[in-house]
Amino acid sequence: MLDLVLAIVHHLLVFGLAGILFAELMMVRPGMDLATVGRVARMDLVYGAFAGLVIVVGLVRAGMAAKGWAYYSHNAFFWAKLAVFLLVGLLSAPPTIAFIRWRKAGAAPDSAQVSRVRRFLHAEVALFALLPIFAAAMARGYGQF
Repeated sequence: MLDLVLAIVHHLLVFGLAGILFAELMMVRPGMDLATVGRVARMDLVYGAFAGLVIVVGLVRAGMAAKGWAYYSHNAFFWAKLAVFLLVGLLSAPPTIAFIRWRKAGAAPDSAQVSRVRRFLHAEVALFALLPIFAAAMARGYGQF
């Protein structure tokens, strides 16, 4: 039962992350107003919390669930998934910093600032798409070493 609960929570958190990331991409647009900046900044806090929970639940799942740490620790797709997740996290830092700066400035960002942040968001979305691919391969035993 623990395996099922951890899998459900892990998947719901990952789907939540995808939804928040997509919402941020849709909201961060040229001409966005200060109210939108505030909404995006609050969503970004939730994004960070979900990302932390994904890591915690995922590691608990890897260590305590049905397949166990030995299965995951010897799988290239597991490590690739972690690396991509870390890279997505690193790419999320510049947008987070920008949202904080925009909010503190009390003014909407200009088009150049929005364009820069959107590049990071697009990169996050592109890399995020690799996560379910790696997860599916890993779950089926591909990548074992």
